[in-house]
Amino acid sequence: MTAPVVTGPGVGRWRTRLEAAVTARGRLCVGIDPHAELLASWGLDDTAAGLARFAELCVAAFADEVAVVKPQVAFFERFGSAGYAVLERTIASLRSAGVLVIADAKRGDIGSTSDAYAAAWLDPVSPLASDAVTVSPYLGPGALEPFVRRAVVHGAGLFVLARTSNPEGEQVQTARTLSGDTVAQHVVSAAEAVDREAGDAVAGLVVGATRGHGLDLREFSGPILAPGLGAQGASAADLPSLFEGASKLLLPNSSRDIARHGPDVTALRDAARRVRDEVERALA
Repeated sequence: MTAPVVTGPGVGRWRTRLEAAVTARGRLCVGIDPHAELLASWGLDDTAAGLARFAELCVAAFADEVAVVKPQVAFFERFGSAGYAVLERTIASLRSAGVLVIADAKRGDIGSTSDAYAAAWLDPVSPLASDAVTVSPYLGPGALEPFVRRAVVHGAGLFVLARTSNPEGEQVQTARTLSGDTVAQHVVSAAEAVDREAGDAVAGLVVGATRGHGLDLREFSGPILAPGLGAQGASAADLPSLFEGASKLLLPNSSRDIARHGPDVTALRDAARRVRDEVERALA
């Protein structure tokens, strides 16, 4: 599962690249979440320099092993322009090594503001250009239109927040709409509609793996980013029942459970391999 994967702006459509990547390297998505406590546990200063070293070690460990890496933008953003410079280099290094990058930015707004966010994360001319970005639909699914448009043009992907792994989201996401569906199920339907209306397979979902999500995913054929593996309590063994019929492009995400093996690159790489192989065995 360590075959090279060709990625990059203009190199195939998003879904095609993703399918090739997970076939070659498995479905695991490794999160890069450089919070202060993690930097300290690696013996690094909580500074932009410490962040840069952390990112370099992650790239060295994961570049040839996993299909997808998800940097959490907030942990870079907290260092201001210096943090963004590290994030730019990290994204570029991973993508040049054939790793698909999901920028976990959770952007979502309206009109020109949403279009500017979409340009930042999906336009190949942007130094932050990623293969996909997480987006929030909670200003209304129509607010995602600029992201959809740019994703189609640039062969990129979107992961729409539907049923997140944080308990605080439950009250909103399980509330009922006038149609009787939950808000989260409405988001699933909206993501299905995105692909139909765009004429391209760009939309995915974020559905937490930490509990029963209560969603009907039988008609959803897109990728599902599933945070919560490892430190948040979900195990690979939980995945088949949680995502029955929707596992082909399921991307279980593990962050802390792998990162705790750093800063040794070999140990990080071995941890990623172990979790990746557990996921593949569970979903076989």
